[in-house]
Amino acid sequence: MFFLLSLCLVLTGCGKIPPPRSEFVLGTIGTVNLYQGGTAQLYDTIFSRFREIEGAMSSHLEDTEVVKINRSAGIMPVQAGRDLITVLSTALRYAELSGGAFDPTVGPLVKLWGIGTENARIPEEGEIREALGLVNWRDVIIDEEAGTVFLRKPGMELDLGAIAKGYAADEAAEIIRKAGLPGAVIDLGGNIYALGTKRSGTPWRIAVQDPRNERGTYIGILEVRQKTVVTSGVYERFLEAGGRRYHHILSTADGYPADTGLLSVTVIADTSIDADALSTALFALGYESGRALVDSLENIEALFVFQDLSVRGYPGALETFTLTSGQYRLVR
Repeated sequence: MFFLLSLCLVLTGCGKIPPPRSEFVLGTIGTVNLYQGGTAQLYDTIFSRFREIEGAMSSHLEDTEVVKINRSAGIMPVQAGRDLITVLSTALRYAELSGGAFDPTVGPLVKLWGIGTENARIPEEGEIREALGLVNWRDVIIDEEAGTVFLRKPGMELDLGAIAKGYAADEAAEIIRKAGLPGAVIDLGGNIYALGTKRSGTPWRIAVQDPRNERGTYIGILEVRQKTVVTSGVYERFLEAGGRRYHHILSTADGYPADTGLLSVTVIADTSIDADALSTALFALGYESGRALVDSLENIEALFVFQDLSVRGYPGALETFTLTSGQYRLVR
């Protein structure tokens, strides 16, 4: 996605553009491009904030707040900072709105499948049933006054991989806004936040990944101003076994990769934390239930890519989307 954005901007020929910065953070390659007025100090501030958020929310690093909470599941509440409580509170809201299709306690299932790691495998039915018994967002207790989080059952685990990057993108956007920059692009592994507009005043052009092909191939272009665009799909992380592909978006209903007839869902929103959570929730819910969820929210647009290669936008996503791939077809 980001390659296309950069290419479009370079072709504007608007003079010297400060080089973007890329670092591995939050489990992905994060790239920030401060096209106008960027400084080394501002880049440092942004990436320091990313690492601070990762240090609280990662379930893979040692002794993060999430890891400490997981270790104390069923035992005792654990102190949590403002960042984690904010993100977890939002995650629980989307868990409720989606009927548990999005669930921040999906950690036991994620660990069991191991998709995207060297330990990826297809679990046994009994293992899946056991892990599902530990997945329940209602068993997360946040005490905002005490600043603690408690998981009721031993063995429960938080996994905020479907929402933490969105929060980080929002925090970076706030830093950039406070610095007074008129335009910038944040890319956290496909979580795109496009601030302001190009120097020309025209919208940002963001490519929508082709979910059947390698990164960098796309099915079409979204044009947005001051929006975040987040995609969840079968191409991000997957396990291939027995001639079948198992993607990483797991159903909390049966413990297997969600099979809802979709290849990907792209959400266009004002805040990246919302778009991040919703892209996963809508994929897991499927088109009809996903539409119902979108209807209950404000300022949310969604682009659904189906296994039959049809593309639907809701409620008005197709107004800013141009299909460029001849392999797909729009359904209005």
